[in-house]
Amino acid sequence: MFSSVTALFKPPLCAASLQEEAEAIGWYEQRLSVESDREAKAVMEEAQEEEFKHFAMALEFLSRRKPKWRAVLQAVLFKSGDIVEHGEMGEEAEKKA
Repeated sequence: MFSSVTALFKPPLCAASLQEEAEAIGWYEQRLSVESDREAKAVMEEAQEEEFKHFAMALEFLSRRKPKWRAVLQAVLFKSGDIVEHGEMGEEAEKKA
């Protein structure tokens, strides 16, 4: 564990945090799929929502520092229509960034 908060917000460490948050989201998803207790499920859903927030913040932090990432994300995320087509447009945007 790092003692310096500022050390956590360097791009390489933040990329590791992004991966850890994604893994945590997946772990909660697995647990939620087999949990039958409503109250336990509610607690886990709340915890998973926190992981989504952490993932989003780390992704935004990195996208602000990595123009190619940002170009791809802007081409793909929050768009209606064909996801694969948007991904292809993201590849083109990355080349131009």
